[in-house]
Amino acid sequence: MKSIPGINSKASTDFAVLKPPARNQVSHWHPNSTSFTRWLSELSILNCFLFILLAFVFSSLAFAQSNYTTTDAVDALFRWMPFLLKSGFFFNILISLLVMLIGTLTGIVLGLGQISIHGWLRKLCWAITQFFRNSPWLVLLFVVMLAFPFQIEIFGLTIPVPDWLKAVIGLSLPIMANVSEIVRGAVISVPSGQWEAAESLAYTRLQTLWQIILPQCFKRMIPPWMNWYAILTMATPLVSILGVEDVLKLARDATEAEGNHPELLMPFYTFVLVLFFIYCYPIAKLTQRLERKFSVKG
Repeated sequence: MKSIPGINSKASTDFAVLKPPARNQVSHWHPNSTSFTRWLSELSILNCFLFILLAFVFSSLAFAQSNYTTTDAVDALFRWMPFLLKSGFFFNILISLLVMLIGTLTGIVLGLGQISIHGWLRKLCWAITQFFRNSPWLVLLFVVMLAFPFQIEIFGLTIPVPDWLKAVIGLSLPIMANVSEIVRGAVISVPSGQWEAAESLAYTRLQTLWQIILPQCFKRMIPPWMNWYAILTMATPLVSILGVEDVLKLARDATEAEGNHPELLMPFYTFVLVLFFIYCYPIAKLTQRLERKFSVKG
């Protein structure tokens, strides 16, 4: 091995020598990092199956210690599975898709407002973004639930406002703010030379934005956008607190219908946990793959 003074042999000078960082200490973070789902995506398929198996085994051991037998609990869970999937979990997915659609469209508008040349509009959009981005999601849900009426009358026509619609609006606010920040960050990450080159070609600001800047930003926004969708999907059970019949509330109703045995809590809620894990894990893996594919090479 070659001798390197100051590292693996005695230094010939008294000047300070900066050693190279250890391999396991090198940071892999970059501006488009999606740290929330990274831990999930790094799990292997084998570990995922072991996690699911361990969850069911643990739940079986938990309720096998009482008069309510393992067979009774498993039968109850299997009887309710189709109902929990069709009327519960699929409804959570529908809520997450509606929230992401509304939050993305409004977030794009808000994000473009943050880079506006008009100072008052830029400050207003920044204030809205920071307010909803740093507000607790559950508090926003309660505020929307209490602020919106149960029904709206328009020209004598009564239009009901269901709780699930209020929940969609409440969850759309923080998603809107975070998508706004994604858009703003993606736009400012484009080198300023792109703007200057477009200006030299007599492009207007609008033409530069829509024809040059945003097409480059699209692939940069996909990984963090998918990361926020995974976060949103895992946050949808919050709507059950407001009375929306999602999978969590239906699981609670099912245990009550089966006699409210405490031993039923673990298998039913473990089943809900596994459902969200199975749905969000592929999203995390795809997010990590797209993050590597679309990363900006230095």
